[in-house]
Amino acid sequence: MNNSMISSGLNRFHCIRYPRLSLFQRPKPPILLPCRNISSPLSIPLYSHLFHPSPKIPLKCASLHSSDSPPPDPPATQMERKSMSILEILKQSNSYLPHVLLASILLAILYPPSLTWFTSRYYAPALGFLMFAVGVNSNENDFLEAFKRPAEITTGYFGQFVVKPLLGYLFCMIAVTVLGLSTTVGAGIVLVACVSGAQLSSYATFLTDPQMAPLSIVMTSLSTASAVFVTPLLLLLLIGKRLPIDVKGMVYSITQIVVVPIAVGLLLNRFFPRICNVIRLFLPPLSVLVAAICAGAPLALHVETMKSPLGVAILLLVVAFHLSSFIAGYILSGFVFRDSLDVKALQRTISFETGIQSSLFALALANKFFEDPVVAIAPAISTSIMSLMGFALVLIWTRR
Repeated sequence: MNNSMISSGLNRFHCIRYPRLSLFQRPKPPILLPCRNISSPLSIPLYSHLFHPSPKIPLKCASLHSSDSPPPDPPATQMERKSMSILEILKQSNSYLPHVLLASILLAILYPPSLTWFTSRYYAPALGFLMFAVGVNSNENDFLEAFKRPAEITTGYFGQFVVKPLLGYLFCMIAVTVLGLSTTVGAGIVLVACVSGAQLSSYATFLTDPQMAPLSIVMTSLSTASAVFVTPLLLLLLIGKRLPIDVKGMVYSITQIVVVPIAVGLLLNRFFPRICNVIRLFLPPLSVLVAAICAGAPLALHVETMKSPLGVAILLLVVAFHLSSFIAGYILSGFVFRDSLDVKALQRTISFETGIQSSLFALALANKFFEDPVVAIAPAISTSIMSLMGFALVLIWTRR
């Protein structure tokens, strides 16, 4: 191979000729610079001692230092990231709700005076605050769309006042005939099963499926409004107990707890959106705290009775009743709406509606219309157990 052939081959590949070296000059070893922006997938060594790169094509090569870590962020960026992490913690507070509920229940059992101060007069404002949180995160169109779903509303109502009372009567029979407990224990379970849905079910739906929260609120409001007539009728049919219900008091309670807080939240969201953006940051942790106190306080008032053998038996019956109610609502809605596009969201929503009921209302009825205090044990335990089980499902379903 002669010199002309070599020269033509090098020119073909656009290589730069080596400079002339004397016999006593030895070429230095090539220095491999790991370049980051070379377009070729191959690793090409750059012989920097032989030629200089063209100034028209800047090369950004990697640092030859031992550490490739990026330079530290400036203080302003670090402060911005810290503030963003705090905002994320506030927004994700709802994910800790089951843990806080469990802590509240344990606190009620181990040290009841820590929660006995939260008496019945605080429940209406507390539940109203939870409904305000739902209203701030919704708009009026959501509720208008909810009324356009009569099949879903009817199914939720059927689960509330047909499926749930039948399950309550079944566990009443188990308590009396199988376990040999008194009829007052069975009456307490039936009383829990015959009351309307609780506002906590709407809040649980809001945490799991926010788009279904207005539908859940409509279901709960309709069941609560009709409970004035339906609950006494069910108790008369199942246990033969006549209960005179205060209709005016029930309507006032619904207006105070549900209608007014949601209306205020909707109006605030529509006309003062900037204020709502600030409020939304602090609503999750406050809502978690309020829900936990509502769950633990009734248990703290009846903790001594719960520690007795009778209380343990009632606890097991209440757990079985609520578990079967959640499952029944989930299966029922899955069968009815099996062809619906949002069947899973509907199953979760109606499961909450069936499994979470107004045990505080049942507790008030037990204390007012039943002479035996044993009747109030099941509603008191149910208030804590249904909250813990319901929000445990929130944690499971949101993670999935």
